[in-house]
Amino acid sequence: MTDDKTRGGLLDGVINAVTGRDEMAAAQAAKKEAETAKREAEEARAQANQELAKRQDAEARANQAEADLGTARAQVDQETTARLRAEARAQMAEARAQEAEAKVTELQAEVARVKQELEEAKIRTYVVKSGDSLSQIAKQLYGNANRWPEIYEANKDKIKDPNVIHPGQELRIP
Repeated sequence: MTDDKTRGGLLDGVINAVTGRDEMAAAQAAKKEAETAKREAEEARAQANQELAKRQDAEARANQAEADLGTARAQVDQETTARLRAEARAQMAEARAQEAEAKVTELQAEVARVKQELEEAKIRTYVVKSGDSLSQIAKQLYGNANRWPEIYEANKDKIKDPNVIHPGQELRIP
């Protein structure tokens, strides 16, 4: 009986560990994606700032060299376009970062839901049929009639005498 309990406990532990590891791996992957998107947004912002600095330099040169005013204006327009493109890339990277953060939140909620389902799955029930006994139920559910005390212990609030159970009783099966 103790070996069966130990094996059952070890199996539950292994299942919980594997499930938790898979869920954590998915959550960590989503978190890495969010971090990558944030880095891309920061790089795009830095590039936008560089483009802005270039534009300001070009405008200063245009003021100093009125002879090249037409050429300088064309350059400023190009740099403005580049800055706007860089800003658009930064906005897209920020949107990807927000999507990744939402995915992390969604995965965390899924992890919580799966944990709850696992807890609920551990608590099974059995409805007593005519002619049943705790040892017959243990034999049917566990494959070992000698495990009937486990069922009795889990249902002491419903069963006063382990030799007397009634059809229709709903028993918790640990």
